[in-house]
Amino acid sequence: MTIFRAAVLQMRSGTKPEANVEAFTALVEAAVLEGANYVQSPEMTGMVQRDRATLMSHLRAETEDPLLAEAARLAGRHRIFVHIGSTAVPLDDGRVANRAFLFGPDGERIASYDKIHMFDVDLDNGESWRESRTYRPGESAQLADLTFDEGSARLGFAVCYDMRFPHLFREEALAGAEILTAPAAFTRQTGEAHWHVLLRSRAIENGAFMIAAAQGGLHEDGRETYGHSLIVDPWGRVVAEVDGDEPGIAIADIDTAAVAAARQKIPNLLNARAFSVGRADGETVRGEGTLAAE
Repeated sequence: MTIFRAAVLQMRSGTKPEANVEAFTALVEAAVLEGANYVQSPEMTGMVQRDRATLMSHLRAETEDPLLAEAARLAGRHRIFVHIGSTAVPLDDGRVANRAFLFGPDGERIASYDKIHMFDVDLDNGESWRESRTYRPGESAQLADLTFDEGSARLGFAVCYDMRFPHLFREEALAGAEILTAPAAFTRQTGEAHWHVLLRSRAIENGAFMIAAAQGGLHEDGRETYGHSLIVDPWGRVVAEVDGDEPGIAIADIDTAAVAAARQKIPNLLNARAFSVGRADGETVRGEGTLAAE
């Protein structure tokens, strides 16, 4: 059993990286005052910029990125875990990684994760997004251990649109993740319809905590995000939420005993079985599923 205090930082990142770092720092400091020892920021903490050319002109290598330097400084100063939900990082092939980072209490980077699923969609009212034109998708899931004096908890990474792909979270849960994450910049339109139900579903079906910091409100580049940063317990209950889309924090105590309890009551991770999908004529159209526990 491990108990720690988690905070989600709700932001309204704009087009100026320096201002976003300042806003991030203020929220981290507020969370620390509330006793948080793990803080998570939303997707694209460093900059929300839809114009590709302008985005590229502001990007810095990881070693020169002011947000990452500040995250490391705050983690070491306050002896906490700082999870940057994601920020844009330039790649050698001219594209960009939508990359999450986790820094430990010594200020050192523990892990990073590149968003796997690209938000290439056409929504109602003409809203259209093509992340794959700028971003290179990641190719592997990532786990990391949060180690405290009282014990440790295993965390699984994801970013925003990843939450619509439940097999990612199931594989992380089967690999031992007790804490699932999905920091996001969810559009208002999709957030109003799906945000709460998707996050609660991922928590319930895996018997895990779900922590999801979000962007919220009308941004300088014209996009509008939903907000409502959440922490959901393994039974699917929302235990902390930033109500609405204004910047702020929400905090909850995370007790991994609740993960064990939920998985004992509903042992679906153990009960899953491999299967195939067939047709009435007997032809198999899909091979065996791979989400059964060994």
